[in-house]
Amino acid sequence: MELLKILSEKDIPEIYKNTPVGELVRYQNLKKEFETYQNAQILVGMCMDNRNQLILPGNFAYIIRTGGANLRYSEFKISYAIAIGGVKHIALIAHNNCGMVNLMSKKEKFIEGLCQNAGWERERAEEHFMNYAPMFEIDNEIEFTVEESRRLEKKYPLIKVTPLYYSLDDNMLSFII
Repeated sequence: MELLKILSEKDIPEIYKNTPVGELVRYQNLKKEFETYQNAQILVGMCMDNRNQLILPGNFAYIIRTGGANLRYSEFKISYAIAIGGVKHIALIAHNNCGMVNLMSKKEKFIEGLCQNAGWERERAEEHFMNYAPMFEIDNEIEFTVEESRRLEKKYPLIKVTPLYYSLDDNMLSFII
């Protein structure tokens, strides 16, 4: 898999030029002037990481933020955006330095943080981590996002799901190809 960085209009792959995914990339990377939207054009699934900040006009997108852009436990929300919101495109956005990668290595810090910051007992914090970490840990941001895109396209065959990559270094989106 490779990253296709978009630095100009001509870099956008032809199949995305006239789609909400193309518009998403134009807003973020090319600083396109905002248009006015009455309804969402796209569903964006992205990491909850506070360092990821999209530049989007109001009403353009439904956005689901969850650790690692893992939408496995957000399917009802996805279905809502499709069924009620009428979206036909989903952009799944991975990013570099994701905290969900190698999550097990953060076990002790996670437990200590819950004890110190939330007042939890150690045993409760450890049980909580062990119950949920395996559901949310990912091995590789890019591979996970591509696999999750494929899974969602199988579940919603009329919806185009596009994996993208957000660089924390320059706040730019790239296509994962």
